[in-house]
Amino acid sequence: MSAPVVSVRNLHKSFGDLEVLRGIDIDIASGEVVVVFGRSGSGKSTFLRCINFLEDPTQGEIDVAGISVAAGLPTRQRRKQIRQLRTRCGMVFQQFNLFPHMTVIDNVMEAPLRVGKEPQKEVRERSLQLLADVGMSDKADEHPIRLSGGQQQRVAIARALAMRPQVMLFDEPTSALDPELIHEVLAVMKRLADSHSTTMIVVTHEMGFAREVASRMCFFHDGRILEQGTPEQLFSAPASPETKRFLDAVI
Repeated sequence: MSAPVVSVRNLHKSFGDLEVLRGIDIDIASGEVVVVFGRSGSGKSTFLRCINFLEDPTQGEIDVAGISVAAGLPTRQRRKQIRQLRTRCGMVFQQFNLFPHMTVIDNVMEAPLRVGKEPQKEVRERSLQLLADVGMSDKADEHPIRLSGGQQQRVAIARALAMRPQVMLFDEPTSALDPELIHEVLAVMKRLADSHSTTMIVVTHEMGFAREVASRMCFFHDGRILEQGTPEQLFSAPASPETKRFLDAVI
């Protein structure tokens, strides 16, 4: 068996006296689509933000595509490791976080140019292709304020893919969208998953998407992974009463 592309060991995260993550262990293989779900406050988004060190873990170790970083003091070496790890992760947020003063194409090109120091011609060609992949090539020269929420989120996905990450992290990517716009973002994510080339960790309440697309589902409860398995296992015969109660409530 090949090494996992994401490996999390004994992950803990506290905010003051509040312990949000209580010892997460998980390995995720290349090409897997892992849906993380659970009640508000169960630690889902904090888990995702710890993977790329937007939140600094209190304890534990995270490895992404061979770059391993442990919780600890912010030494120069550790900051360098975190920067390397982040280049392997693309992240899509609830709020789209596009730069409002930049056009769509400039938003997508920004990181490869500034961080990756890649040639502008190559970056532009790749960025235009990514916009075409998410159905946004006709909006390349628009500014984000002129786009719908669903369109902005599709641009945000293209922007995250522009750095050619090994892992894509999605933090409730449809929660800020009007219901009629959700399907267009989920359709882009489904195409990504169907390509089998992108490892995805998705925090979402969209159980239809999870049933159709996920390789594995992880139910978070009280800062722990209470149960995990294939969608068929969790939807048809969840082992935990907590998992069953949650799924009964949201389906």
